[in-house]
Amino acid sequence: MIIGFSSRAASSACALCAAGVLVLGPAAPAALAGADPAPAGGARATAPRPALLYRSGTQVRPRPGAPGVPDVSALSWLVADADTGEVLAASNAHRRLPPASTLKTLFALTVLPVLPGDIRHRVTEEELSGIGAGSSLVGVVEGRSYQVSDLWRGVFLNSGNDAVHVLAALNGGWRTTAARMQATARSLGALDTHVLSPDGYDAPGQVSSAYDLAVFGRAGLRNPDFARYCATVEARFPARDGGTYGIVNTNRLLSGTNGVAPYPGLIGIKNGYTSNAGNTLVAAARRGDRTLLVTVLNPQAGGGLRVYEEARELLDWGFGAAGRVDPVGSLDALRTPPKPRPGPAPGLRPGPRPGPEGTSMVAPTTLAVDDDGSPWSDAAAIAGAAVLGGVGVALLLRLVGRRRPGGRGR
Repeated sequence: MIIGFSSRAASSACALCAAGVLVLGPAAPAALAGADPAPAGGARATAPRPALLYRSGTQVRPRPGAPGVPDVSALSWLVADADTGEVLAASNAHRRLPPASTLKTLFALTVLPVLPGDIRHRVTEEELSGIGAGSSLVGVVEGRSYQVSDLWRGVFLNSGNDAVHVLAALNGGWRTTAARMQATARSLGALDTHVLSPDGYDAPGQVSSAYDLAVFGRAGLRNPDFARYCATVEARFPARDGGTYGIVNTNRLLSGTNGVAPYPGLIGIKNGYTSNAGNTLVAAARRGDRTLLVTVLNPQAGGGLRVYEEARELLDWGFGAAGRVDPVGSLDALRTPPKPRPGPAPGLRPGPRPGPEGTSMVAPTTLAVDDDGSPWSDAAAIAGAAVLGGVGVALLLRLVGRRRPGGRGR
């Protein structure tokens, strides 16, 4: 059957069909399937690719010529650019594990800003109570007066839980400090972390992740006091009798002790160990104009020093791969968005705000996210546009048929 069209009707129908083709073209299957954007030069070439950080196993997006990711035994690890926040590669990045003393990075982020280093404080017996058995100590004693800066060196170099207890007391107490640490973690987008013991001592239910610890390390490097303390190799600590004694940073990649060669360009950050957490490490190193962060949690082979060697391998890989891999996520992806400003003038649509894993959301619309953190609102919009386009074409054809009753098949 042949139906006659006026030229205006034909043009309108073609316009609608063309719109449908554009909507349902190559971009639609990619969005519906969660695929990568079109090849370079295509209409969607600059769109962010879905993040992979909630997937299990090693995640990396190598370009031609990129070096292979080292085979490490850690239960979880991550390599990120400290400046941009781009995650170059990761394995089980959001797996929740005991952090041990790497949690002291979050403690410092929370408490450093409110306790200036030049304050002097005389330690009481109560402040040293409740320290866990077998804790690492720097040697804080009751009745001795310390500068807060002394206590911070005890935290960063010796991982002293005694120093943490005193600083937490000055910050309002143990529970208050834990609650404030939890709030700090959430504000930074560290959603895997649950704080019970501010010093990182094992507690049932206390967990963090390679992703969260990298977030804490990156934020810490932006604080001059944090950056200075975490990069200190040796210091003098006040002794009981009024003198001082030397302390050395237990981060072997920094200090080069116990047969571990120091890593060139290392600038901290924090190591840890408990029988439950195993060996843990957050480290940063600078080479040229690039600073990389690595997190390594609980290597399963090679003994107690293996955490440093696996961090070394990942840093070497990261410096070699930078610029030759595409990011698999961002350390900024889950950060709490800034408080909304006064609403736009009537008739104006609110602008975009950051969303999960580098996507964007338009307030106040809620964006649904799948298990990998990739949005599907684009797919919904495409499907809706396709339906509307199809309905429009059908209505136009029906209208044309009614306006030409004499039309006959041949």
